Amino acid sequence: MNLHEYQSKSILKHYGVAVPEGVLANTEEEAVRAAEYIQEATGTDKFVIKAQIHAGGRGKGGGVKVAKSIDEVRLLAGQILGMKLVTPQTPKEGKLVRKIYVEQNIYYPGPTEPLEIYLSILLNRQKGHTVLMYSPRGGMDIEKVAEETPELIFVEDIDPKIGLQAFQARKVAFNLKMKGDAYKNMVRFVFAIYKAYDASDASLIEINPVIKTSDNKILAADAKIVIDNNALFRHPDIAIMRDYEEENPIEVEASRHDLNYVKLNGNVGCMVNGAGLAMATMDIIKLSGGDPANFLDVGGSASTKKVEEGFRIILKDPAVKTILVNIFGGIVRCDRVAQGIVDACKNIGKINIPIIVRLQGTNATEGKKIIDESGLQVHSAVTLEEAARLVTGILN
Repeated sequence: MNLHEYQSKSILKHYGVAVPEGVLANTEEEAVRAAEYIQEATGTDKFVIKAQIHAGGRGKGGGVKVAKSIDEVRLLAGQILGMKLVTPQTPKEGKLVRKIYVEQNIYYPGPTEPLEIYLSILLNRQKGHTVLMYSPRGGMDIEKVAEETPELIFVEDIDPKIGLQAFQARKVAFNLKMKGDAYKNMVRFVFAIYKAYDASDASLIEINPVIKTSDNKILAADAKIVIDNNALFRHPDIAIMRDYEEENPIEVEASRHDLNYVKLNGNVGCMVNGAGLAMATMDIIKLSGGDPANFLDVGGSASTKKVEEGFRIILKDPAVKTILVNIFGGIVRCDRVAQGIVDACKNIGKINIPIIVRLQGTNATEGKKIIDESGLQVHSAVTLEEAARLVTGILN
């Protein structure tokens, strides 16, 4: 589950990570009141206005601006609220900005120059370890840094059984050339970030940039947190942060029916029971000359109700030219699935695109017979190769 910046920073602050003073606002008036509160709390006379959407690169699209007065806060808030913000990570049409985050300016003058740092913690699934990645080249795309100056990317592997070690936190501060108070503050910052990652069951925490201020404070200037959906039952306080307006509405609807659905950009709808089989099905679609329009796992039971809802969700995508249903009858019998498909098609009404059904496993022969005798625009297949040929024939 993706979180907004303001939500991410509230979690980080809870675990002792230093963050700038900030307040969420939904209107221009709320933005002004937020700036007045921040000014009283920090003494700052400059503020940063940040669009809150689930996408990076907000500054490049005009979604992050600096206000040099309270009056300018009102002006910039009015410009950002309601805009369609387009960034490299949004759809072409952009994302509507419904709320903004007003934050204190942390680029203030002092005895040293501010420094921007990249820092993230994520899971290395191959090693089964947590990875702490950091670089003194913060504030820009980490992919670009890795490509142009790979020697400036540092990595620490953290064994989840023992957690972050003190020497590792000190090593981060040393590699970033921190000294004095900045060194001590960076060590504390790294420990707090790891604690937040571990305790919140995050799969990613990315801070870009971390700021070493001119007076040697270490602050999270930005924050992105992704929470492992499978752990949300342990964090009801985080689960309620989910912003459905920022998600694909079809994916939201699918989750309400306990369907694992991910929208893709192809033309062949997929309905499969089991994630591994779904991946293989998408591969065979690509090999056949098509492109998967979605990942849809109806689960092991593949009940009539789930199959029907799966069809309804796939059919909401106008790009879909055909649907491939690929079911392995292990837990569930193929004849029951076949009857469920037939019943679902009749309940939905007229479906104007061809449906290919491939059944294998328990009672697969009986299931094929039900499909063939249904009178519906449904083609049955026995093997993946046969299903692929049918997909190719329909698309061509």
